[in-house]
Amino acid sequence: MMMRRSMMALIGVFLIAACDNEQVVEAPDPIEPTQNATGYYCNMTVVEHYGPKGHIFLVGDGIPFWFTSVRDTIAFTMLPEESKDIAVVYVNDMAKAKTWDKPEAGTWIDAQKAMYVIGSTRVGGMGAPEPVPFSIRERAEEFANEFGGEVVAFADIPRDYILSDPNESAADDPEKPMMDHSKQGSGS
Repeated sequence: MMMRRSMMALIGVFLIAACDNEQVVEAPDPIEPTQNATGYYCNMTVVEHYGPKGHIFLVGDGIPFWFTSVRDTIAFTMLPEESKDIAVVYVNDMAKAKTWDKPEAGTWIDAQKAMYVIGSTRVGGMGAPEPVPFSIRERAEEFANEFGGEVVAFADIPRDYILSDPNESAADDPEKPMMDHSKQGSGS
């Protein structure tokens, strides 16, 4: 019995030591895109695209992957071939942004903490249906009332909404318009 207690105590010491040596990885703060920030998938200049955007930091890397749309940002987290060693995902918080076209500096939110309007008539910087992020549920509901769609949490965004070809579904449904950039005005 004494041997068993000694062994349990020794295991406890090792567990405590392991916990003390565990490092908490701090997520980098969001940063603003510059003229040099290029979209990960499209290789186009991020700041030249309208609508909300995103960037992702991988663990241990202070240089973000930039995305010209929230849809592309979320796609990165869903695609099996992309890294799952993600420190944080940031998207523009449209509850704080004054315009749709160019969300201002400082409007970033952790993507997993945002609520999203999916299925609205607004499209993102790459012309596809855009999951529109909000930090305030009431603002998301107002947006959905104005532009259509439903409010969902990050974890509830359907994979097929993000990963399907938006023009394929529009071609299959004559009631659904193809992506038309000319209808994208300013305002949220």
